[in-house]
Amino acid sequence: MVVEKIDAALLSQMVLAGANHLSNNAKNIDALNVFPVPDGDTGTNMNLTITSGANEVKKQTTDKVHEMTSAFAKGLLMGARGNSGVILSQIFRGFDKACEGKDVLYVKDLAEAFEGAVNTAYKAVMKPVEGTILTVAKDAGAKAMEISDNGLDIVAFMTEVLKEAKASLKRTPDLLPVLKEVGVVDSGGQGLVTIYEGFLAALKGEELPAESESDIRMEEMVNAEHHKVTQDFMNTEDIVYGYCTEFMVKLEEEKLKEHPFDETVFRNELSEWGDSLLVVSDEEIVKVHVHAESPGTCLNLAQQYGSLINLKIENMREQHTAIVGDKKAEPKEKSAYGIVTVAMGNGLKELFENLGVAVVIEGGQTMNPSTQDITDAVEKANAEKIIILPNNKNIQMAAEQAAEIAGDHVRVVPTKTIPQGISAMLAFHPEASLDDNKSSMEEAGKQVRSGQITYAVRDTQIDGIDIEKGHFMGIDEGKIVTTHKDKQQAAQSLIDKMIADDSEILTILSGEDISEEEVKALESYVEEKYEDIEVELHHGEQPIYSYIFSVE
Repeated sequence: MVVEKIDAALLSQMVLAGANHLSNNAKNIDALNVFPVPDGDTGTNMNLTITSGANEVKKQTTDKVHEMTSAFAKGLLMGARGNSGVILSQIFRGFDKACEGKDVLYVKDLAEAFEGAVNTAYKAVMKPVEGTILTVAKDAGAKAMEISDNGLDIVAFMTEVLKEAKASLKRTPDLLPVLKEVGVVDSGGQGLVTIYEGFLAALKGEELPAESESDIRMEEMVNAEHHKVTQDFMNTEDIVYGYCTEFMVKLEEEKLKEHPFDETVFRNELSEWGDSLLVVSDEEIVKVHVHAESPGTCLNLAQQYGSLINLKIENMREQHTAIVGDKKAEPKEKSAYGIVTVAMGNGLKELFENLGVAVVIEGGQTMNPSTQDITDAVEKANAEKIIILPNNKNIQMAAEQAAEIAGDHVRVVPTKTIPQGISAMLAFHPEASLDDNKSSMEEAGKQVRSGQITYAVRDTQIDGIDIEKGHFMGIDEGKIVTTHKDKQQAAQSLIDKMIADDSEILTILSGEDISEEEVKALESYVEEKYEDIEVELHHGEQPIYSYIFSVE
């Protein structure tokens, strides 16, 4: 098949094919994450990001390519989740810039768009790391420019670009030692290759797998359920379960060995946490719609069976207030300061609110909030000056992107952990200027040492440590330093490695899987071994991490 130019309709097909192909392979991309912690979310984040962009493309009726790329770039920007999602959004932001004013794309135009994508993406990353999605994009873009004058039609051209992208992906372990140590290629780079594969399939007119019957059934039932709800008259305060929660679970064989999936059992589990429940499944996918007060609990139950994709959580109280024109929704006078932070777990949420945070976005590992989620939270904070604490290195880029969109009254303090976020809040001064607070809070975050206890999702060896699936790992400042089959033993070992001669305070944030007896036992261990250390306890109720430690 020969294609001489790309018009808006064909570009739309390419985007949708790329998004669909990425969705179908999100689980495999998640599995490429280097650390064996239960946050393998690169594929999930890229999938949610490109889905947002694809949804904007679906709305378009234009016959102009530049209007189509602009809609795609905007959708990616607002839906970007995690570092991989933000970088993906910047890649296609650069692609869009290169298409400005163009109604159709020829080979030379497409090559320039791939090159523009690379330039914008590299500028967006403060310290670009080679051996990542950036390298794959760069090598593919260079190949595109190299062959743009060779007289190829677009199908042959894209075939060569994809070939180089795959070759670049194979080279990523040679550029990033940690990838070679674990024996994988870069997950973000694999995601970009997957999208490009979808592009080429659309250019060739090849069909990718269509949505399953369960997708159609779920969409029909959810629409019916929402139609029923909107017909019922109620007051906002009468809503018992406030979050409309929709997600899909890609069933995973390894997890099913420990937790065999039964649709009825799963439905009954979820029914204890909400209403308006719909569960539809086939051999590979489970789709869920539920109105819940604690959506995180529902997501944790689902993760017993596989990986989460296509998450959407909406605050129905806010939606209802907007629809009925609730008087309480009238504009309020702005406060001087508003702090926005990200945390998962009712205990952590309460802790941050007690420290003065205006809006706590539910999220963290496995559930990175999007740029749109963060900009919405900034608006909800309703303040003259806003400070955002991401509390996770994989949320920082989305936070920076949201701050850029929101305006000059917003600053991001680049906290990478919950302890850093807490320490930053303790340094906040309501009378100080925005930049002075950013500086002092950032410095305070650097003074705390952070550690976490979580479990391994696969066997691997990293940094000279043999890790077995299901065993617990101690992570000190982002590096795995200990592992043990017993949770408490792993916690004790990590504490021993974190406490130094000049340490004064150990804060223990216990997770949702930790009993009061386990916390007390760990406290006793520390008090007996380290007489000069003051121990502070908080029940954070966070998922994923059994313990979060802070040493000062």
